[in-house]
Formats: sequence, C-alpha cells, structure tokens
Amino acid sequence: MQQFLLFSPEVAAARAAGTPVVALESTIISHGMPYPQNVTMAREVEQIIRDAGAVPATIAIMDGKICIGLSDEQLELLGTSPDAMKVSRRDLPFVVAQKRLGATTVAATMICAQLAGIAVFVTGGIGGVHRGAETSFDISADLQELAQTNVAVVCAGVKSILDIGLTLEYLETHGVPVIGVGQAGFPAFFTRESGFNADFQLDSPLEQAAFIHTKWALGLRGGVVVSNPVPAEAAMQKEEIDRITSQALAEAHQRGVTGKSVTPFLLGRIKELTCGRSLATNIALVKHNAVVGARLALALHDFPGTQPV
Repeated sequence: MQQFLLFSPEVAAARAAGTPVVALESTIISHGMPYPQNVTMAREVEQIIRDAGAVPATIAIMDGKICIGLSDEQLELLGTSPDAMKVSRRDLPFVVAQKRLGATTVAATMICAQLAGIAVFVTGGIGGVHRGAETSFDISADLQELAQTNVAVVCAGVKSILDIGLTLEYLETHGVPVIGVGQAGFPAFFTRESGFNADFQLDSPLEQAAFIHTKWALGLRGGVVVSNPVPAEAAMQKEEIDRITSQALAEAHQRGVTGKSVTPFLLGRIKELTCGRSLATNIALVKHNAVVGARLALALHDFPGTQPV
C-alpha cells in the first residue's frame, strides 16, 4: 500500500516515535463549511489534537496519493477549490487513479486511516439511513464501512436530517457498538439528545480504550461509534432544529436534490435558516470531538497492538 500513501513530515515523525495519531476527514473542509471558516476550523482542530499530546492527520487525495496529514497550503487548497470531489469507498480508486483532488468522507477516511495504521478518527457526525430510505434505499456508505473497518469514530452522533432510529437499528444489525460519552442518550449533532440511547455509556478514555482493544482482540471486526454530544452551551434547541430540518428537507425534495448533494444542500440551508448559528454549533462540536478523540488515542497507546489490521 505504500505506493498509494504519502505521510506528511509531522505524521511520519509521529509514526517513527510511536506518538499517537488521530485521523481527520477532509469533506468537512471542502463540502461541509464555507470559506474561510472551514480552513480556520481545520487548523484549530489540528492544534487541539497537538495540544492534547497526539498528532493530527487530515486525510485527502492529491496527485494520485492518499495524503496522511496535510500542510497549511494543502488545507487552503481543499477549502477553496471548487473541483474537490467528495470521495467515499466507491470513488476512492477513481480519484487516486485519475490523480484528481479528493476530499474524504467518513467511509473513505476510515479506509485510509486503516491503511495507515491509525485507530482513532475524529469527525463531526457520521452518515446514516436517510428519511424515506424504505423507497429510496438511500443509506450512507459510512454505516457499511463501520461494519467492516477497524477504526474508532468519534462523532456527535448523526444529523437530525436522517432517520436516527433506523440508523441505530442498521448499526445494531451489523454489530457496530455505539458508545455514549458523558450521557446515556445518543446525540443528534446539533442537539445533545435524539430520543434514542447509545448501547453503552463509557465516560473515561481508559474505559473506551479498553472496550475497543477488547473488541478487536476478540477478532470482532468493524468500527466503534464513540458518540460525544455537542457542549451544552453550543447546542441548539431540538424543537427549533427539527422544524428547520423539516423545512430544508421539503425544499430539497422540491428541487430534486438527491445522492451526495443532499447533505451539503441541507447543511447550507439550515445555516441560512438559523442565520449562521448552526455553523457555530458545528464548529464547536468538532472541536469537542477532537479533545475526546485525542484523549482516546493516548489511552489506546497503553494497549500495545491495538491498531487497524
């Protein structure tokens, strides 16, 4: 795989020194937030991970290589280029072979993190089962990736634009455990509660690391969802976000927005309808996830041999 992987100097040094590394996706930069907030957020999240004692590895596809760790110039390119493709499992070989600029989704970032031997990945929220999936079959590739790829994903749950109940049922069917951090309830991205519970509440990094290590040591393949709610001071009111989400979903349907375009459209529309408050919440939750993810990576470091295989 080394022919496809390109480690940044910082990540290469961390690997040589045995310093824990935390993977970060790049779709949140290219498709999830407007410029310049997207690049500023990316740099701040990376610094949070460094301050906690780990090393950040933002992942993207550039010039035929899977870049594990990006420079400031590369982050800027992702944040400003209209040509960056949104890359999931299906798209990964095309973007690499064609030497296109690609931003990795949760699914693709998990694949790349496993190839690079990184066990912990921090994101905003995972994809899930879309509303109306019983007729559209619109289910995020993130869920299938979680069922087969050995990476722990720290997130603020799933967005309320999805069918959260069916998402959790899908994860259960495929044996993907959902850990709750600091609460029993499963968060819904912009809000701390979704009305559903996580499978297990494990508040400390050591407890989380012991669980993840044991899962993989038992030969139980697949990821782990570490659901970490948005900080209370940054959370939105559930009633408000549900109402706005319903409006945005109706507009997406009216405009014929489908496939990969749905989530970026909805997030952009929700930002407009909340006058930017949803973006502030999004940034706050990603930063909070970075703290939890870095602590988890450090705790996993105490369990030798715990890495994606």
